[in-house]
Amino acid sequence: MIASVAGQVAAIGPDSAVVEVGGVGMLVHCTPGTLAGLRVGEPARLATSLVVREDSLTLYGFASDDERAVFELLQTASGVGPRLALAMLAVHTPDALRIAVASADIKALTMVPGIGQKGAQRIVLELKDKLGAPVAAAGAVRTGASPAQPVWRDQVHSGLVGLGYSSRDADEAVAAVSAEAEAEIAAGRTPQVAALLKSALRVLSVR
Repeated sequence: MIASVAGQVAAIGPDSAVVEVGGVGMLVHCTPGTLAGLRVGEPARLATSLVVREDSLTLYGFASDDERAVFELLQTASGVGPRLALAMLAVHTPDALRIAVASADIKALTMVPGIGQKGAQRIVLELKDKLGAPVAAAGAVRTGASPAQPVWRDQVHSGLVGLGYSSRDADEAVAAVSAEAEAEIAAGRTPQVAALLKSALRVLSVR
């Protein structure tokens, strides 16, 4: 198993990064929050989890060992694969997921695209004794529609700056996609940072 990768960041995309390790570019799939902390040309270390399938080897990267541990535990629940586990960590912090599962907060879990009410109930039933207690203070929880807007704004802005755009360009792109995010919030959904980042990149590409 590849437990971590460390090297210079060669490229950053909307949902993955390439880290050069010993002259080899390792493609690592990450959450928007993890990607926002990377900078092209700078060194980085990511905790990783290698998912082996008959036709593929896929590497997932995380900013912390705790995030990786939660990613792997989530997949022990029926119907939760690596992509859904990554989506859960894109919407909620590890501690937010611990709190949601421990308190049977179905609403928080169904904020994740691909998780319905029955799926959320199954996750609570199967993981309530596995995720453990929150590591940090409960103030880190990112649930509910109220904090959703500042979270996506900060992450999209950081992602654009990490891709090499100026802070001013990032501000303009964030403003341009705000209507898209607000429409998601109005519909009762959580704005997806990866989708908003792609929209922001399209805005900047036609300038």
